[in-house]
Amino acid sequence: MHYAATTAEMKELDRIAIQERGIPSLELMENAARAVAQEVVNRVGLPKKSQQGAAGAIGGAVSCCVLKAEGEELTSEEQQEAEKLRQIVESRNTDPTQRIGVFCGPGNNGGDGVAAARILLEAGYRVRAFLVGDRAKMTPDERAMEEKLLAAGGSLETFEPEDQRINFWLSTCDCLVDALFGVGLKRPLEGIFRTAVEWMNRGGHPVVACDLPSGVDGDTGEVLGAAVRATATVTFTCPKPGLYMGEGAALAGKIWVEDIGIPDELVWSTVGNRLSVTAIMPDYMHCMLPHRPAAAHKGDFGKLFLLAGSEGYTGAPVLAARAALRTGAGLVFLGVPRSIYPIVAVKCDEAMPFPLPERYEDILTKAASCDVALVGPGLGQAPEAKERVLRLLEDLDIPVVLDADGINALCGHIDVLDKRRAPTILTPHAGEFARLTGGSLPVRDRLAAARDFAGAHGCTLVLKGRGTVTAGPDGRCWICGTGNPGMAKGGSGDVLAGMIAAILGQKHLVGPEPEGIPEMTAWAVWFHGKTGDRCAQRLGEYAMLPGDLVETLPEVLKENQMKEP
Repeated sequence: MHYAATTAEMKELDRIAIQERGIPSLELMENAARAVAQEVVNRVGLPKKSQQGAAGAIGGAVSCCVLKAEGEELTSEEQQEAEKLRQIVESRNTDPTQRIGVFCGPGNNGGDGVAAARILLEAGYRVRAFLVGDRAKMTPDERAMEEKLLAAGGSLETFEPEDQRINFWLSTCDCLVDALFGVGLKRPLEGIFRTAVEWMNRGGHPVVACDLPSGVDGDTGEVLGAAVRATATVTFTCPKPGLYMGEGAALAGKIWVEDIGIPDELVWSTVGNRLSVTAIMPDYMHCMLPHRPAAAHKGDFGKLFLLAGSEGYTGAPVLAARAALRTGAGLVFLGVPRSIYPIVAVKCDEAMPFPLPERYEDILTKAASCDVALVGPGLGQAPEAKERVLRLLEDLDIPVVLDADGINALCGHIDVLDKRRAPTILTPHAGEFARLTGGSLPVRDRLAAARDFAGAHGCTLVLKGRGTVTAGPDGRCWICGTGNPGMAKGGSGDVLAGMIAAILGQKHLVGPEPEGIPEMTAWAVWFHGKTGDRCAQRLGEYAMLPGDLVETLPEVLKENQMKEP
């Protein structure tokens, strides 16, 4: 788990490291460049030696590209240009050494790119670095890196998108490096910068991004007009929230967090040691679930009360109950309307469904005897269902997980949530969150929105979507790095709700203090996404179903359990 840094925090961290700790900025830039260069090597392999070979069909394609019309001859100048273009492409046929094109902006992110170009050139690759933007705006550190590049036999050329020779050379590259902008970009890309981004995206080449794909807001994941579609992003010191949320997550590719020389204790004191810390939960981490107590009984693993289902929605309560059981719940009592009870009962083997009593007091007694309540999957929005939700929130003193129509019942009644003293966990998607808050879509800064809501209403909020955000009432947040589009199907949220309720009901996982509830909720979200990723690997994103998540849960949980001593 990594502590995320906003763009403002990252700038302050760099400032303290350089100005107060005396760490040379060029040393940090050099370290960042080496990390980027290493990722390029990982993508293209070690340099191949030059050797002579026959020219292939690519050379013939060049002459076709420069013909003005069928049957029309080229002028002598056009013939000369065609020959030079042909030589560029044919040299690729006879020289297998990998070609790397580096796009550099005029800031320090561009300096990272210039330094990476030099490192790759010295390693034996064919490298050309291009400056995008005003040379007069280059930072002193980037100028220093340009001098080193010149000394190594390279140069920082001006990117001219109309220059066919540049375009043809770049089209033969094995990998591109995006070093246009780092964390400082907050305005939409335009002009030559947007042109460079569009060129990188249409070339079909692997792209390694420095710190952030240019055009992605590091705090929100929003695309600022246009953004690079990276194959991999090498981000420095701390992960940036925008790499894991929304469009940013879709554009970042594989994310690598690299240490570039800022001391851990400085990172902790500046970013990690604060109440409103944001943690990133990448896909490669593990939870290490503790062993279950040997002398435990089913009551120690949580008695769950589920209020769910309505006519036409018999699948949601069953999925939630099965997910809860697969996640380790000891007992699951599933209350459904009497009209659908026969259908639900046939589908349930391990859960214990029952028809809801007519008297509210009997429902309350049943719910209050449990450790956790899950309210909402498939519940519908009938007036009596909404009233039942609100009354349970007012009367129950156990943790309540609100999902789907349980959340919708709160619309216009947020005071009921504010009055609760027991923990409440809400799991809205963006549409439900907008209805609940009266806000608009899209939710532009999902991290800030989730943190603000959880703090204002004293709850744990799970704002679902790409890079699901879990926010606790104390300001702590977790951004999930697992999950995939194959999970965007009706029923996946019911599985998640059942998993959260099951984990919160297990005393050996959460403990007696409510402070542990937000983090364990975040782990449930991570398990849910990890299970979805496993399903996508086996079945594909098109074919996987929410029921497959339930059946795949055991192998994911087993992998994340502590080994026997």
